Amino acid sequence: MRSKFDEQLELLHKELIQMGALCESAIAMAAKALAKGDVKLAGGVPELSAEIDRKERDIEAMCMKLLLQQQPVATDLRVISSALKMVTDMERIGDNSGDIAEIVTMANVSAFDHTLPIQDMAKATIKMVTDSIDAFVKRDVDLAKAVVAYDDVVDGYFDEIKTRLIVQFGNPAANGEKTLDLLMIAKYFERMGDHAAEIAKWVLFCITGNKE
Repeated sequence: MRSKFDEQLELLHKELIQMGALCESAIAMAAKALAKGDVKLAGGVPELSAEIDRKERDIEAMCMKLLLQQQPVATDLRVISSALKMVTDMERIGDNSGDIAEIVTMANVSAFDHTLPIQDMAKATIKMVTDSIDAFVKRDVDLAKAVVAYDDVVDGYFDEIKTRLIVQFGNPAANGEKTLDLLMIAKYFERMGDHAAEIAKWVLFCITGNKE
């Protein structure tokens, strides 16, 4: 019975890794589409987001089956409950990537102000997502804590971008619609950073029983 349970937990582990990889691909594709103003590339993000949604449903069903059939306790229960929390944040990362891609597609922001550190913010956010998944794969407490701390970097980029865009918005010659689009893009990256930090906290809980 235990060997069967261990096999199911290993499958859950693999499914989470695959979902994490899809999230990394979605956010990287959205960021690249933004950098290049590539509408065609942006059009591929919704397909990845839909695949992430399917993974979320599959993993949730797997977790519920394990909870009902195996009635796990202690460490095993932490693993399954953490997985249920992590997939929610992963799914939202997929959604936010799709939101950025939609702005690129509909608003054509290819000519955005490259003096803004949006691409630096995108790279920092991608790092957080990648490292949060790596922390789970490697069961690395130090890396998970580093992801949580690194959220301050992404928040710093957002504050800088927001401040500069507010100044631009007050300029009568500025394109107000584009300014708002860029602010929304920065906000989506900031949200993804928050979700990556939450994933890292659930990794900590999974390993130690504490989210701090």
